[in-house]
Amino acid sequence: MSPLVLIVDDNETNSYLLAFFVGRLGLRHQTVASGAAALAAAAAERPDIVLLDLHMPQMDGYETAERLHALPGLADVPIVAVTANTGVPRSRLAQAGFVGCIAKPINTDTFPDEILRHLGPPAP
Repeated sequence: MSPLVLIVDDNETNSYLLAFFVGRLGLRHQTVASGAAALAAAAAERPDIVLLDLHMPQMDGYETAERLHALPGLADVPIVAVTANTGVPRSRLAQAGFVGCIAKPINTDTFPDEILRHLGPPAP
């Protein structure tokens, strides 16, 4: 079974585009529109990687990342920030548990490498 990518973005267009690019990599994906939905989805099925928007209502990406990593069995799941704010301090991202950051709009040339490097080697 292919790896599962959990896409968390409150903007429907952004979620659709991320899902499209993830699908082109042959990966399974699930999209949710809030931090609370991300916690529920991750608890129901452990994702192999999370693509997480930083700016969402109710629970932002930072709090969502911290709470995801606090769930049983999810401490080592890589979480990649997805944001249009290119001035986000890397130290703030690392403190919240992010392993990387993808800028919006998505660069389709570098997107596959960014995702695949966090997934590790493919299963035999």
